[in-house]
Amino acid sequence: MELGVNVPNFGPGTNPDRLRGWARTVEGLGYDLLMVSDHVVITPDVAEQYPAPFYEPFTTLSWLAGITDGIRLGTTVLIAPYRHPLLVARMAANLQQLSGGRLVLGVGVGWARQEFEALGADFARRGKDTDELLVELRRAWADQKDYGGGEQPPLWIGGRSTAGMRRAVRYGDAWHPLRERVDWMRDAVDRLRAIAAEEDRPVPGFAPRILLRLTDDPLPDDERAAGEGSLEQILTDIDVLRDLGARSVVLDPFLGDPAETERPEVAWQALATIAAHRRWENT
Repeated sequence: MELGVNVPNFGPGTNPDRLRGWARTVEGLGYDLLMVSDHVVITPDVAEQYPAPFYEPFTTLSWLAGITDGIRLGTTVLIAPYRHPLLVARMAANLQQLSGGRLVLGVGVGWARQEFEALGADFARRGKDTDELLVELRRAWADQKDYGGGEQPPLWIGGRSTAGMRRAVRYGDAWHPLRERVDWMRDAVDRLRAIAAEEDRPVPGFAPRILLRLTDDPLPDDERAAGEGSLEQILTDIDVLRDLGARSVVLDPFLGDPAETERPEVAWQALATIAAHRRWENT
């Protein structure tokens, strides 16, 4: 199983030097995957959680591809309705080639109404627009003469709703839920299998993104999210996710305060602790 890290590409402490530091730290600690998130317009609803500056994911990952060696690079998640499907297909195909096949394209429907309005995108259509983008990506990438040969980047589909899970079954290589509890994910994996059976399709992979908040003492299990608590609790959470079928788990060390981006050493230490106790192999 591979372990990845969601790197903050936003906030007052984020700049090229800081992003370079994140990339070198994450790759140096032996993590397998580095992912960033997506916003285009930092409207008030976005800024409340993810303030400027916000580094656009394709631009950022292209730059990081040039200063890293073998770590995979991805989006968690690209907001499908924000860009024309053929533009996404082109950028993703090019980045897949330029990075030596290291791209993972996570895709989601989005949530920020004001950002949708600023971009002239229809918030009410975001599910349909996401489905259309996923179909167009596959269609475009099938044209190897135009978009290039080689392996297509895997598509991870975000979303905790039944519609999101059905989207993952229909169009994705993996389902990519974000920051959920272990017990919720255990039940959700059963629902995912049931949806796949309804659709008469294979069950997609399971690639959750979980919180990383390391505490000195254990937290009550009924009050914590996956990846939150003592070292042994977090390691056990990852064990459980592996047993549920996860081939990738992405750790998210951003706890919600934008000021954290100015002191990344706290997150780096937590990541170093997990890496030092890693008991999973990327197989």
